[in-house]
Amino acid sequence: MSLTNTSIRNAKPADKTKRLYDVKGLYLEISPKGGKWWRFKYRFDGKEKRLSLGVYPDISLKDARDRRDESRKLVANNIDPSEHRKAKKSAQRSASDNSFELISREWFLKQKPKWSESHSTRIIRRLERDIFPWLGNKPISTITAPTLLDILRKIEKRGAIETAHRALGNCGQIFRYAVATGRAEHNPTYDLRGALVPVQHSHFSALTEPEQVAELLRTLDSYEGTPIVQGALKLAPLVFVRPSELRQAEWEHIDLEAAEWRYTVTKTNTQHVVPLSTQAIIVLQKLQPLTGQGRFVFPSARSAKRAMSDNAILAAMRNLGISKDKMTGHGFRAMARTMLDEVLGFRPDYIEHQLAHSVRDPNGRAYNRTAHLPERKIMMQSWADYLDGIKHGANIIPIKRNTLG
Repeated sequence: MSLTNTSIRNAKPADKTKRLYDVKGLYLEISPKGGKWWRFKYRFDGKEKRLSLGVYPDISLKDARDRRDESRKLVANNIDPSEHRKAKKSAQRSASDNSFELISREWFLKQKPKWSESHSTRIIRRLERDIFPWLGNKPISTITAPTLLDILRKIEKRGAIETAHRALGNCGQIFRYAVATGRAEHNPTYDLRGALVPVQHSHFSALTEPEQVAELLRTLDSYEGTPIVQGALKLAPLVFVRPSELRQAEWEHIDLEAAEWRYTVTKTNTQHVVPLSTQAIIVLQKLQPLTGQGRFVFPSARSAKRAMSDNAILAAMRNLGISKDKMTGHGFRAMARTMLDEVLGFRPDYIEHQLAHSVRDPNGRAYNRTAHLPERKIMMQSWADYLDGIKHGANIIPIKRNTLG
C-alpha cells in the first residue's frame, strides 16, 4: 500500500531504524530518535543504489514523489541520479567560485598595492555601486557583451558618461585577469568598443584675468564654514597643487621651519617639493592646533582618520556662488600657470616644475625634485605677494599678450 499523510504523521520510532514503503522505490526511513528521511531505491548498471530526497516534514509526501519521478526519468535515460546530483553540486560550486564579484575582488586585491588609497577607493566603490548589484553573482564566463552593455547603459542614463567609460575599463581589466587565470575564455569588453556615448572632454574652468582673480580671492575669504575648509580655500591658490594632493596633505610631509611641503605625486609617483610662502605658512599655523595631532592637514568632517572628501572644496565654492563654469579645484593650476608666465614673467620651466609636470634637461634627462628650488621659492613668494596685492586693491598689472608682426 502507498503511504498517506496521516500514516506518516502517526508513524512512531522504534528501537531500530524502520522503513515505511510507498511505491516505485520511494520509502520513508525513521530513526530511533524520530528523524524521518525520504529515500529512493533504484538499480543502475545492475547495482542497487539509494538516493536521499530530503527530510520530512520539510519535504512533503507530494514533494518526495515528485523528486522520485524526476530521478526515475534520469534512470530511464541511462543517467545515474546520484552522479547527476554530484555533478550539479560541483557546477554550482564552480559557478560560485567563479562569480564576477569574487574574481573582481581577487583582481582588486592584487592591484591595490600599486594604487593610491583614493584611486583604489574610487574603483571598488564604482564596482560595488554600478556593477556588482547586477553582475556580481553571475559566473564570469557566462557574461556576454550585450549583458554588460545593458548595465553600462544604466550608468549613462543618469548622465554619468565618464563613469560608464571608467566602469567599462575596469571590467575589461577584470575580464583579462579572468582569461589569464583560466576562469573565462573571452573578454566581452572588446566587442563594446564604440558602443558608449563618447565623453566630451573640456578644459577645467579657470580665471586668468587679474580683476576676476582679485574678486575670486575676496569671495573665498568670505567663506564662513568650518575652519578646515576655510583653510583649504585659502591654501589652494597659494600652492596650486592638484585637488587630491591638497586634500590628502599630511602633516609629516610639511616642514614649517624650512617652509617646504615634500610629498609623492600620486599621478606620476615622483617626489615633489612645494616651497611655502609666508602667507601659506600663516594658513598652516592656524590649522595646526585643530588638526596637527592627526595625520591629515584637512581631515574628513566624519572621521579624522580620512582625508577631506573630493567635493568639500567644490561644495564650498558653489555655496559662495562660484559656478563650475567660472572656477574648479583644478582651475587654480591653470590660473597660476598663465599668470606666473604672462603677468609676473617667470620662466616657463620654473612654472612647469612647480606644477609637478614632467620637465627634462637639455640632455633629455628628467630633472630631480629640487631642480631650481631657490628660484621656485622666490617665485612662490612673489605669487603669494601678488595675490595679496590684487586682493586688497593694488594696481593690477595687465596680462602681456604675445602679438605677431
